[in-house]
Amino acid sequence: MSEEKCKRVYITTPIYYVNDVPHIGHAYTTIIADTLARYSRLAGMDVFFLTGTDEHGQKIEQAAKARGKSPKEYADEISGRFKSLWDAFDISYDKFIRTTDKEHEIGVQKAFEVMYRNGDIYKDVYRGHYCVSCETFFTPQQLVDDEFCPECGRSTSIVEEESYFFRLSKYQDRLLEWYESRPDRILPKSKKNEVVNFVKNGLDDLSITRTSFDWGIKLPKSVDDPKHVMYVWLDALMNYITALGYGTDEKLMHYWPAKVHLIGKDILRFHAIYWPAFLMSLGLELPHHVAAHGWWTRNGEKMSKSKGNVVDPKEIADAYGLENFRYFMLREVPFGQDGDFSQRALIDRINSDLGNDLGNLLNRIIGMSGKYFDFSIESDGVATHHGEELKEAEEIFGSVEPYLYEIQTNRYLEELWKTLRIANKAIDTGMPWAKMKEGKEDEAMATIALVANILAKVSVLLHPFMPKTTQTIAGALGFTIDHESYLRLIREGALLERFKIEKVPPLFPRIEEPLVETPAEKAAKEEAKKPKNTEPKKGDAEDSSGANLITIDRFFEVSLKVGTVVEANEVPKSKKLLRLMVDLGEENPRQIVAGIKEWYAPDDLVGTQVCVVANLKPAKLMGMVSEGMILAAKDDDGLALIRPEKPKKAGTAIG
Repeated sequence: MSEEKCKRVYITTPIYYVNDVPHIGHAYTTIIADTLARYSRLAGMDVFFLTGTDEHGQKIEQAAKARGKSPKEYADEISGRFKSLWDAFDISYDKFIRTTDKEHEIGVQKAFEVMYRNGDIYKDVYRGHYCVSCETFFTPQQLVDDEFCPECGRSTSIVEEESYFFRLSKYQDRLLEWYESRPDRILPKSKKNEVVNFVKNGLDDLSITRTSFDWGIKLPKSVDDPKHVMYVWLDALMNYITALGYGTDEKLMHYWPAKVHLIGKDILRFHAIYWPAFLMSLGLELPHHVAAHGWWTRNGEKMSKSKGNVVDPKEIADAYGLENFRYFMLREVPFGQDGDFSQRALIDRINSDLGNDLGNLLNRIIGMSGKYFDFSIESDGVATHHGEELKEAEEIFGSVEPYLYEIQTNRYLEELWKTLRIANKAIDTGMPWAKMKEGKEDEAMATIALVANILAKVSVLLHPFMPKTTQTIAGALGFTIDHESYLRLIREGALLERFKIEKVPPLFPRIEEPLVETPAEKAAKEEAKKPKNTEPKKGDAEDSSGANLITIDRFFEVSLKVGTVVEANEVPKSKKLLRLMVDLGEENPRQIVAGIKEWYAPDDLVGTQVCVVANLKPAKLMGMVSEGMILAAKDDDGLALIRPEKPKKAGTAIG
């Protein structure tokens, strides 16, 4: 996204769905948006930064009921967790919107009314495959094995009900024109073809209301159809304009259109196809850019609650430091690609990039300035003695901004770190200690001043990423980071004049070992606390063969469930093991490693059902975590899986 030379900048995160607590993916999106907002403010722009929560839909209604709460009570609880985390992370949002806000409801109803009047909404009967988890309808061609959701792998159900439809097909050509109007409408640019091809294959009109549940926004009174609620995506996407007062007090609508909608790649279609079409119908300008990032894994595995490997962003930030965590998230992964989180990678970034390159450079300058010049530094001789280094560094400082506005935060930081290498090299080749012995104090002063000025400019450009750390660096160099210092040091290329360096404690103490227990370590510690008792439980007995007899209560301690195999692969270097992903009706499929390769080929298992011990303690086989056990029987004729006689819903209890 090339820098837009305008005064107002509107930046949004997606509004996060309150079906679960915040995780590292939510933090990643929000930290990127916060960094863009902070940079734009530093550059003198009038910024409006929006985040919030999406709180309607069948999934929320069901989750609340399962917990014995009303949907609003449940939404209040989870939304509060998001807001509390962003406040703890010092996220500089201007508004936190909730789709249960009254102003949002009024704005959505107005939008529906406008589109209805324009002839873009009509009533018909919808029959299709619906995934409750994704809140999405799918065509038969999109399904996996004629049944399963292509997004999450769960079973879909046939839904037939009266519905209002949006004439999405009407906007197919206009959408294609919009994508072609500039190459960076969709970021990263590699995602553009994915969207264009989807649209070129033909757009069906979109079902935008439901009658099978009540937890949603009702249609406007002018339409007079009270049994309908708006489909969650129509409701949710409108937040970007209702937050600015659309349909109520529209005094903030001058921030529209958005400069960038930051989202995860799983919701790209909704933001790059449905949302622009809705805006076309409303007669509003379209956003400048939709930017979709990848997913985060942990130690090479997809995160899920069932695996117990979900990264709690606050736990990590509390242990390693919020700003160190921010730097790692923005530096580690090219935007748009999937990234892997590991504590070792985080520790390496802190020790190497931050400790060795940035922190150590500041320590060297503090030490030499104090030893040789009583901490008083002048920049007069920098251009004379270090003109080439200064020129090289200034070229980098002047070139990094486009990377940030193209959401290439890793490239931005990579380029910025090149100037730290220039500074370190200048010390090693300039050798101020040798120059002082030779009586060349002006040359020693020039080297120290060059490095101090590079650090000052780096701290300004790093400020949106690490705002508190960089103010500490700036304080040590005798200035404050604000719009004026940004203009003077970055835009105008000025140097610090006579200034006094202040001592500060080391910014990045070295970390040797991981500071947060892994899920496996926590589980082992909890297991160790449990009393060990090998005696038979009361009520147990032995049968005539010597085997323990158990009571019915003890039998029901075992959770047996029907599961659907959604993925099966051979385990490399293993003659016996297959890796299965099994849907047990939970948020994500479970990984189960089973020794059945001798009797079953992976392709024969996908789409079939098995019986699973679902509450077995996770175990590691060939370095992979197995989260259950497949039931099978084995005799002289070989092994056979135990299966339900007829297909059953994934997660159905056995017993």
